[in-house]
Amino acid sequence: MKDFVYNSQPSRVVFGVGSLAHLEREIELLGARRALVLCTPEQQDQAQLVVGRLGSRAAGVFARAVMHVPIETAREARDEARRVGADCAIAIGGGSTTGLGKAIALESGLPILAIPTTYAGSEMTPIYGITEGGLKKTGKDARVLPRTVIYDPELTLTLPVAMSITSGMNAIAHAAEGLYARDGNPVMDLMAEEGIRALARALPAIRRRCDDVDARADALYGAWLCGTVLGSVGMALHHKLCHTLGGSFNLHHAEVHTVVLPQAIAFNAPAAPEAMSRIRRALGGAAQSSAAASLFDLARDNGAPVALRDIGMKEDDLDPAANIVVSNPYWNPRDAGLAERDEIRQLLQNAFDGIRPE
Repeated sequence: MKDFVYNSQPSRVVFGVGSLAHLEREIELLGARRALVLCTPEQQDQAQLVVGRLGSRAAGVFARAVMHVPIETAREARDEARRVGADCAIAIGGGSTTGLGKAIALESGLPILAIPTTYAGSEMTPIYGITEGGLKKTGKDARVLPRTVIYDPELTLTLPVAMSITSGMNAIAHAAEGLYARDGNPVMDLMAEEGIRALARALPAIRRRCDDVDARADALYGAWLCGTVLGSVGMALHHKLCHTLGGSFNLHHAEVHTVVLPQAIAFNAPAAPEAMSRIRRALGGAAQSSAAASLFDLARDNGAPVALRDIGMKEDDLDPAANIVVSNPYWNPRDAGLAERDEIRQLLQNAFDGIRPE
C-alpha cells in the first residue's frame, strides 16, 4: 500500500427524507440568530420556505446567485449580509448558490449552512471560485466550508430530469479525478468508487421516473461522497478545462462537466490504469468499454449533451481555451503543460464534436 496523509473535513451532515425539519435545531447549534438566505432568482419559493421555518431568525433573502460567482455579485451579497446584520448564511440551491455563500464566508467568516437541491457536491468542499475580468479563479480556504449540510431528497424532486443528469455527471467528475489525485488515499478511493456507483444507479432511475424519492436519495448520497472527495484531494486537468470553459466562455457549469469528463478521462487513462479500473467497475460498464466510453454512454443514454457545440461553445473559441488551460495548468497524472498544447487542443475538439472515446 502506498503512503498517504488523510485529513477529514470538519462539517456536519444531516441526511434523510424530510430532514429540512431539523433546520431550526441546526441553526441553534451554530449559535446563529440572524440568517441571510441565499438562492437563485428561480428558487425564491424554496428560499421562502426556509424563511417561514426560521421566523424571526431570518434576516432576509438575497436571490441573485448566478453561475461562476461574478465578483460583482459576491460583493453585493457581502454588503447585504452586513446591512441586515446577518451572523449566518443559508445557501439553498446548487453550486451557484453555495459558491455565493462561500464568497461571503471568505471575507466575513460567516458560518454557512448549505441545503443542496442539486448534485453539485460543492457544499462538501473548502474550494471557492470567483470570476473576475472573464477569468475564473479558484482557491482553498477552510473558512468557506459549510459548517452544516442538510440533505433532504424531497427538495430535489422538482429538479428537472435534464438538470438532474448533468448535475449527477458533474458530481461523478469530482470522484473520477479524485481517483488519480496525487494526494489521494485509500479512504477517498473507497468514497469515490461508491459515489460513482450510487450516481450511476440513480441517474437512469431518475430519468425513468422523476419523482422516485429513493433514486433521488441515492443521487444525493452519491453527491455527498463525490463532493467529499473533491474537498479532500486535489483537482487535475478535467477541472481546469471546466473552470476555463465555464468562467471564460460562460457555459453552463454542469453541462460542461458532462461533456468534458469522458474526454479528460480518455486523455489521462494511460497514466492512471488503477483509477480507470475503479471507474469502470463503479459504472458497471460492458467488458469491452473503457472508463471514458462508459462515462460517455451514461451521459448520452440518459439524454445529456455530449458535445460542446450543443451547449453554446463556438469553435473559434477552442484555440483561446487551449491557450488558457496550458498557460496555468493544474497538476495532472499525464502532463498537460505547454509541451502538450496540441493534445489539449485535440481534446477540446473531440469534446466540441462529441466524439465517443475509444
